[in-house]
Amino acid sequence: MRNLTLKHFKTVQAIIKCGKIVSAAKMLGLSPPALTIQLRQVEEEFQLALFDRTSDGMRPTAAGRAFVETAQVIEEHLGLLEDKMDAIKGVRTGSLRLGVVSTAKYFAPRLMAAFMKDHPDIDMRLAIGNRAQTIDNLRNHDIDIALMGRPAKEVPVRASVFGDHPLVIIAPPDHPLVAARDISKERIAEEHFLIREPGSGTRISLEIFLSDVPGRIDDLGVEMASNETIKQAVMAGLGIAFISAHTIAAETEAGRLVILDVVGMPIRRQWFSVMRTDHAISPAMATFNDFLMRKGAMYLPLFGKLYPDKAG
Repeated sequence: MRNLTLKHFKTVQAIIKCGKIVSAAKMLGLSPPALTIQLRQVEEEFQLALFDRTSDGMRPTAAGRAFVETAQVIEEHLGLLEDKMDAIKGVRTGSLRLGVVSTAKYFAPRLMAAFMKDHPDIDMRLAIGNRAQTIDNLRNHDIDIALMGRPAKEVPVRASVFGDHPLVIIAPPDHPLVAARDISKERIAEEHFLIREPGSGTRISLEIFLSDVPGRIDDLGVEMASNETIKQAVMAGLGIAFISAHTIAAETEAGRLVILDVVGMPIRRQWFSVMRTDHAISPAMATFNDFLMRKGAMYLPLFGKLYPDKAG
């Protein structure tokens, strides 16, 4: 492996990305023969074919996939090295890829704005997705830090709490249960629910809440792809919903949605800052995580304004 250079790693990455030698060569500013020579050098080094040559293009073999995974790790660590050298020099720069579950999009922009005001030279990128997508981004090293309500178990992570995450049941203001108090779990389970997709953190919490109501988990309700769609459907009178209190601040204050007084509610979860344990922590990551621990809770919607009787 002493004969390999960064050019060899970039060659394989480009071929996987483009699927064809000609396209990869153009991407790297090389001639196709020069690129082919570099690929051959790598394959000769390991005595393994990195690609299957097919009529549809270059398809990576198991060896090719393993090689490019290592190339991505090397690229990542070189970026971290650059950040650390800048930190040693006192340069407060760097980049941070933040991933948030869709529920967190209601406060993440304010949180980011406050952080970037204090650290204008740290470049931030935001990726919003459901829980499964955010975990995939962690698994694939596509994000540095994730903000989520349930730390991922599918990848090795370290998780730190930065704020409370209350979950409530909402209804339109003309719903018969709006005036009721201490609604039982059995009674609320009779209602028609509008729910998130399987794997959603909110969906998981609802399933746990209703798990001891016979037969209810088998028919939870109508699935919808986003909190916004669910809120609009509830306001239209299509049903009730179990949702993060942080997503409904505007609607409850305007009187378009009402939080029902259900026994055992609100369910109090927590917001976590999540990082991979096998991912080196860059200065930018450390700075943002410290900001979250000190100030993150300040940028969460104030639950007491939404549900004063339950806020204590």
